[in-house]
Amino acid sequence: MDIDTYLENGGVLSNPSNVPPRYRAELLKLMATFVDSELAGAAGFAETINAGPGIKERIAAAKIVLEKTSHAEKVLSLMGEFGADEQRYVEHHPWTARLPRDADVGTQRSEHDMRLALFNYPLQGWADAVTMNLLMGRAVGVQMQGFSGVSYQPLAEAFREIAPVEQRHAELAREGLERLVSQGQGAQVEASVAYWMPRVAASFSGASGDKLVRLNKLGLRQTDGADERKIWQSQVLEELEQIGVKA
Repeated sequence: MDIDTYLENGGVLSNPSNVPPRYRAELLKLMATFVDSELAGAAGFAETINAGPGIKERIAAAKIVLEKTSHAEKVLSLMGEFGADEQRYVEHHPWTARLPRDADVGTQRSEHDMRLALFNYPLQGWADAVTMNLLMGRAVGVQMQGFSGVSYQPLAEAFREIAPVEQRHAELAREGLERLVSQGQGAQVEASVAYWMPRVAASFSGASGDKLVRLNKLGLRQTDGADERKIWQSQVLEELEQIGVKA
């Protein structure tokens, strides 16, 4: 059986030596997008740690920064097996760089890195950071269901270890959001929801048609990004309603 047929029939690969060029390119793109997004997200959230209203909140924020950076390191080490210069990769990227707050939805800074467009926008205070963390955390939860089944076995295993930790980040964000609403900051939270909802929605993969078919055959993508976005939107609208936030 040739390797394309093997992958199309659900086969998995386990090391760089047996990875064909086209597969390698798509796999590295997937890994780089994840690593860049985690590092950029952690860098942005780190700047809000001291904005936390109490010690408990600051500890939670610091833990999220630590764990997101650790997740990036885990996947970056796999990229290193494909020849990526791990040290230079981290040191020579402007992870804290952001676009103006009012930049159009979906604006990219691709000349710097491959972070999701969402992480090009700046956070604006504690309530804004918590809101973004909940919305993006739930998006990651939906996306991880597909990532955990990719055909490159070491990456699938890494994502399966990462998924429950990212889930906990979203749960911490929900606790923080409930606290903010109970303290009378609902209007501020709703303003942040209005800002971040379209930006998080734009983070779902645009792969469709022939590209989706090709990635599906390689075992690197199972579902359409538009379908994932609908699932996420339904989940977060229900959750926000439970918290008492209008979207």
